[in-house]
Amino acid sequence: MLKLRPSVFALLLAACAVPALSSSVSAQTCACAGAGIQADVAPPPLPDYDQPPIPEPGYLWTPGYWAWNTYDYYWVPGTWVEPPQPGLLWTPGYWGFVDGVYAFNRGYWGPHVGFYGGVHYGFGYGGLGYEGGHWENGVFFYNRTVNRFGSVHIDNVYEKAVTINAGAGRASFNGPGGTIAKPTPDEEAAATETHLAPTDRQVAHARGASMKSEAFASTNHGKPAIAATAKPGAFTGDSVVKAKAAGSASGQPSGATPAAGGPKAEEKKAPAGGELKPEPKATPAGEPTVEEKPKVEGKPKAEEKPKVEKKPKVEERPKVEERPKVEEKPKAEPKPKAEEKRPPVVNRPAAHPAPAAPKPSCGKPDEPKCR
Repeated sequence: MLKLRPSVFALLLAACAVPALSSSVSAQTCACAGAGIQADVAPPPLPDYDQPPIPEPGYLWTPGYWAWNTYDYYWVPGTWVEPPQPGLLWTPGYWGFVDGVYAFNRGYWGPHVGFYGGVHYGFGYGGLGYEGGHWENGVFFYNRTVNRFGSVHIDNVYEKAVTINAGAGRASFNGPGGTIAKPTPDEEAAATETHLAPTDRQVAHARGASMKSEAFASTNHGKPAIAATAKPGAFTGDSVVKAKAAGSASGQPSGATPAAGGPKAEEKKAPAGGELKPEPKATPAGEPTVEEKPKVEGKPKAEEKPKVEKKPKVEERPKVEERPKVEEKPKAEPKPKAEEKRPPVVNRPAAHPAPAAPKPSCGKPDEPKCR
């Protein structure tokens, strides 16, 4: 297959996507989904990242997601966006496994949040509806539990506990191996409402992400350097948020620990309420107080068997090495005494003087000079 640069693919896709994204639609799987964005491999899990502070009042949070450009996934950063008109909420896009392929359903604006695959995007998008805020008389009220304000002053604020399902993970698609969810009656009703496609700034934001090599999964391995931005297309500056870690299907969703930290930790206590079963596990944790296992450690006392290891004393066999004393056989050296008998045998040479006797015969009487 011919491989082109990510930027080239982005331009081609953008040219086809803009008409669809700029049109109004009337169903969740809107006309923009007709672009037929499909992939033969599942998208990576959602990365773990923090939400940047809201840039100014009136902006709504839109979570990041994995997009496809026919050969690789790239991360479109989560960002704060101005809604196209008051009273509209954002329904995130999602991947769904259908007929053997992964098909993407684009997000849209509408009066109610519809079905987004049960994907736990975090920051108010817990897989069902949106708990980050709501509209009242043309004014948006923010739930401080899941929104970060930073130094921006927001008047319309309230606080409501957000429950995170114990089984929530970072799977980025709906289907086997991902989230298993079906539209509720309310979500089905929302699907029949009039919807607006992503704004031009959202479309440009996604296009800009496709131009960055570091946004591709093959490069960032599921941990994008630009995980979220304060505004669409703001890919540089202090407001850019890096991913803390690559996601895992079983990992905790981003935003599970709200910005307002303290109060939300108590929310986890709520789900923990259902997890009272784990609390009994805390009672077994008390079992260490029983320290019966330490009593089991009394067995080591039984291990005094090492004392039985006195067997090494049996190793006194080295004393048997006194065999060298048996080497006293040298005492058998009296044999040299037998050799003493030989000296008398050596006396035989004494017989030699006998032949010496004839020497006097060498001196004849008439030869007095002979000695």
